[in-house]
Amino acid sequence: MSVHDLINTLTHAIAAEIPNPAPADPTGGAKGISLLFSYIKWGVLIVCGAVALASAGYMAAGKLSDRPDNVHKGKTAFLWSFGATVAAAIAIPALNTVFTAAS
Repeated sequence: MSVHDLINTLTHAIAAEIPNPAPADPTGGAKGISLLFSYIKWGVLIVCGAVALASAGYMAAGKLSDRPDNVHKGKTAFLWSFGATVAAAIAIPALNTVFTAAS
């Protein structure tokens, strides 16, 4: 028996004795994490809506006071809030899928 065969045999023998435990829930079944994520998801949606309304108001105020730079800032903020809303609309179902599969 060569040294290579001896090392290979020892490696397989040692690896066969290492137990492979099943995955376990680290929270012990607590629902606190799910509740926290639920509050965060609703908070993100509320903030996105508030920013969209505030940026629309900023655009209107800039238009009424003839300040085109304020209108541009309002449009930019509105587009960012729209992008954040789309990202949240994609992330929320993904998180729900992950947590449903884990529990």
